Amino acid sequence: MNMRALVVDPGVPGSLRLGTAAEPHPAPHQAVLEVRHISLNRGEVAFAGRRPAGTVHGYDAAGIVIRAAADGTGPAVGAKVAVFGPGAWAQRMAVDTTALAEVPAQVDLADAAALPMAGITALRTLRSRPVLGRRVLITGAAGGVGRYAVQLAAMGGAHVIASVGSADRAGGLAELGAHEVVVGLEGIDRPVDLILDNVGGSQLAAAWELLAPGGGVQNIGWASNEPAVFAPYSLFFVGPSKTMSTFGDVHEVGPDLATLLEFVAAGRLSPEVDWRGPWERVAEAAQALLNRRIAGKAVLDIEPAAGD
Repeated sequence: MNMRALVVDPGVPGSLRLGTAAEPHPAPHQAVLEVRHISLNRGEVAFAGRRPAGTVHGYDAAGIVIRAAADGTGPAVGAKVAVFGPGAWAQRMAVDTTALAEVPAQVDLADAAALPMAGITALRTLRSRPVLGRRVLITGAAGGVGRYAVQLAAMGGAHVIASVGSADRAGGLAELGAHEVVVGLEGIDRPVDLILDNVGGSQLAAAWELLAPGGGVQNIGWASNEPAVFAPYSLFFVGPSKTMSTFGDVHEVGPDLATLLEFVAAGRLSPEVDWRGPWERVAEAAQALLNRRIAGKAVLDIEPAAGD
C-alpha cells in the first residue's frame, strides 16, 4: 500500500515532486503520525538532489498520532504533535517518541510545523554559552533559524545584532528583539561574544575578527557560494580561547521542542510563517526559499487522505 509523498527526483526542477511512497513501518519506539503540515528548510531544498531518487524528503512536520508506539512511550492516539525526523514530507510518517512534543491547544498545527529544525538549531546553539548581558551576532538573521535566534537571544537577555544580506531583508527584526540590524557587518564597531553564523564564506572570516576574547562562533549554515579564507595566523590568539564549532546535534529533541511550543503558546515566540500553501505548490515554495524571497518559514498543508 502506498501513500502520497514529496520524493526526490533529480530530473525535475528543484529535485522534488509529489509522488508516492510505501507506508511507514514503525519500530517499537516510534509513533505513526497522520501529517497535516510540513515545513521546508532552505538547506533541505538546496541539497535535495544529492539524495537517492525516490527518497521521501524532509524532517519537519505536525499532525495527529494515529498509532501509538508499541513500547508504551510517547503520546496516545489522537494527540496533536510536532515532530522532527526523516521522511516527514508524506501523508504519514513514523517518528521516534523522543523526537516529538504535544502541541498546546493555543498553538495552530501549521505554526507548530515551522518550529522543529530551525527552532531547535537556534535554541541549542544559543545554549553554547551564557548570553545574559552579552553581545550576540546572528548572521543570515532574516531566515528561519535567524528569526528564531533573534527572539530567543533577546529573551535570554542578550544584546542582539541581526545581520542581513540587504536592507530589504531587515523588516521585522527590530520588532522581534534585535537591538541593531545591519547589512553584512557594516557598523559593528565593538567585539561580540557569540556569533551564530548562517552565511559562511568571506563574511565568516570577517566576523571572526569581531569575536571578543573567550568568544565563540557556532557554524549553522552556509548560504554563501564561496569558501571562507582565513589569513595566516588569524586564528591564533593570545588570551582566553576563541572557538569555532559546528552544529548538528538533533538527538532526542522532544523536550526542547516542547519548550519552543510553550513559548509560542505564551506569546513569547513568533513562529514567523511567511509563506503557506498546499503541498502541490512545493516547487513555488522551494524556489521562493532559494531566491531568498521568504523571511522566516515556509509551511505546506497536506489534505487528509480519503477515508482518514
